[in-house]
Amino acid sequence: MTSQRYKKRKTRKSNLPALFAGLLIVGVAFIFSINLLSDNSQTEEELEQQSEQVSKEDFIDRISPHAKELQSSYGVLPSIIIGQAILESNWGQSTLASKYNNLFGIKAYGEQKKVNLETKEFINEEWIVIQGDFRVYDTWEESMNDHTRLFINGVTWNPRLYENVLLAKNYKEAAQALQDAGYATDPTYAEKVIHVIESYDLDQYDH
Repeated sequence: MTSQRYKKRKTRKSNLPALFAGLLIVGVAFIFSINLLSDNSQTEEELEQQSEQVSKEDFIDRISPHAKELQSSYGVLPSIIIGQAILESNWGQSTLASKYNNLFGIKAYGEQKKVNLETKEFINEEWIVIQGDFRVYDTWEESMNDHTRLFINGVTWNPRLYENVLLAKNYKEAAQALQDAGYATDPTYAEKVIHVIESYDLDQYDH
């Protein structure tokens, strides 16, 4: 009787190390799986950021050669052209840019090919949404050409409206000249253009 009890106790005791070992294995597997999920999550986030960066680089690479050509022919700083295109078109992803090839939010008048879309304007110290007619282009390059012509020819009521943009010695002066001429109603427009140019070293294309 005593012998049997002793054997039973011995059997239970011998199972404890195996139980602890099993729990240890499960714990290690759980920690490993958590770390694996965390690693995968970080990898996906890094890939998303990398993809976004490549997309932005692709946009700059896409329009910078023509911006350089416009500088060579008309003297407009490429950093201003590219910076405005980024700001106005959200890297070419806005509806106006992606569907209608208008990178700069250029308005349409008269019989020009156009599309009517909602736009935000800063009027009477507040942002409001209005409907506006915008030019429609066949290519981004055509939009860039028209943007440069605007600087050169001005508008019907003031042909010299953007003269200081062309005469600017650097992108900061040109950005301020844009705001002073009323290119956009945003009171911080020059600041935003300068920020984009400096964030992506766009002034490297000016030289």
